[in-house]
This record gives sequence, C-alpha cells and structure tokens, in this order.
Amino acid sequence: MLSRMLRSVAVLVMPELAVFEFGVLCEVFGMDRSDDGLPVLEYRVCGVEAGKPVSTTGGVQVVPEHGLEGLQGADLVAVPATRLRQFPEAALQALRDAEAAGAILLTVCSGVFVLAEAGLLDGRKVTAHWHSVDELRERYPTVEVDPDVLYVDDGNLITSAGTAAGIDACLHLVRRELGSAVVNGIARRMVVPPQREGGQRQFIDRPVPECSADSLGPLLDWMLTHLDVEHTVADLAKRATMSERTFARRFVNETGTTPLRWLTRQRVLHARRLLEDTDLSVDAVATRCGFGSGTLLRHHFRKVVGVAPADYRRVFRSSEELAG
Repeated sequence: MLSRMLRSVAVLVMPELAVFEFGVLCEVFGMDRSDDGLPVLEYRVCGVEAGKPVSTTGGVQVVPEHGLEGLQGADLVAVPATRLRQFPEAALQALRDAEAAGAILLTVCSGVFVLAEAGLLDGRKVTAHWHSVDELRERYPTVEVDPDVLYVDDGNLITSAGTAAGIDACLHLVRRELGSAVVNGIARRMVVPPQREGGQRQFIDRPVPECSADSLGPLLDWMLTHLDVEHTVADLAKRATMSERTFARRFVNETGTTPLRWLTRQRVLHARRLLEDTDLSVDAVATRCGFGSGTLLRHHFRKVVGVAPADYRRVFRSSEELAG
C-alpha cells in the first residue's frame, strides 16, 4: 500500500518555530491511523542538535528527538514556518545533502526562506504567505514567486502559502504519492476537505490605490460613490475637465492602471464587502456594484479574487450575519 517514494518523513524544526505549521506536518504525516487501514510513515522530528529545546512563537518549546542526521535517507524533508531569517550553515548543508540524495522538499509558509537561503530555490517556482512575498522576492531575486496560489508543486519541491495552505500542500503530496483513498482517509479524520478551491488572492486585502497627486482624487472619490453607474472615458474626462487622451495618460500615471481596470477592481472590492456583510443575492450585488448581471460579476470576481462569489461568501460571511 505504501508508495515507493514516501515511506519516511523528516521535519526540520528551527528556533522561533510556528506551532500551527509544525502541527500540520505532525497531523498529516506523523499520526498512526492504521486502525483506518491507512499507512504509517516513519516520522522523525529533527533539530540542529538532538534533545536541544527549540523555541516557538507560542510560548512553548519543542524538543527534537533527532539531530541533523535524521534528515539522511528521508523520502520527504519538510520545513515548517519560522520567524528566523538567518540559519545555521550545518542545517542548510543538511538540506542540500537531502535534496542531492533525492528527497522531496516541502515547506509550510515561511519555511520557504530556509530552502532559499540554502540555495535550493534558484530558478524554481515557489509560493509563500502573501505577506512575505515581497520580502522573499527582495532577498532572493532568482526565485520565481507566485503570490496567488495556495501551494506550488514543482516536482521534488512543494511550497505552500500561509498556515492552513500547508494542509492543502501536505494533502496534495499525499494524494500524489499515496493515492486518493489515503488522502481521503486522512482528510476525513482531520475533518477538512481533501482539496480546496481557489488561491490565496481571496485572503489579500487590496486597498484603493492612492494617487500620486491631487488632480484625480475628487474624481476617484466620486467614482467610488457611483459604482453602480455606467462610466465611459469620455464622461470621466469631461468631469475631470481634460481631453480624453490627457485624462487616460494622467489616470495611468496616478493609479498605475487604466480607468476601466481601476473601476472593475473597485467594483469587485465593493462586491466582496457586500458578500461578507449582507444577504443580498449575487444578482443584487452585481446591480449594486455596477456589473449589471450576476454572470458578469462572477466573471470579474473569479478573475480578480480567484474564487466564485458564492464560494467567497461561504468562507468570509461575517459572524454576525451567520448568527442572524
């Protein structure tokens, strides 16, 4: 029943360890579910030194049973999140050795920084928590970062976005290596879906872009209070007392995008708020936001946010509305 490629898992824990992300790896790979007919993996928790307590962000300590030698021979080496950005050379070399020996590498959230510092991500496609994307790009410009997805499968390298996205990445790996029956059994015991829809774009707050000057500020404010109105470039240029060409150029210079794209984005942002805070139907939300039809709203919403409006509402509906 066991895959040829996944029999043993080693988790490398570093100081300032994120407890939840570490727990995800323990839950998916370290639990004995043989009573459900699921395979039991050899599971090792490794630190720079065996038996040396590792600090966490949760006010507790984790004591790894194994040192860096525990990474040797593991089919999967997983690195959970840590707040550190400087890492012991011995740990980095152990990761390089594991990769050279053919291990699959998996990171949860900011664990990606450890592999990047080891030089194992150069030219590779990865993801990270949306809050860390800019930092990752700045520190490691040769790494290709996709900020919109929950996880990236790049063969022997799997990276995940923040927190719960680590569950998605781990379950994806289980499905890939051990099959659907195993991943469905694990997900059922964890009471989570074996696969989620969408990406992390739905979790990112995208504020209204600020203007670099005051010339279009009043117009943008007016547009935001009249999202349900049909706008043309000619009408907007007239309201701004500019020629269409001058208006279009000024708009791009001050907002970084075209009037149509800016307006579409603001309508989607307004739709997000209405989906979270009201019980309006999707068609009614579309009308309030100026899309005219639910079909058009669904098209633009999925393009910007990454999921359908109904799916977004199920995740983000405010607790007060649910209680009501």
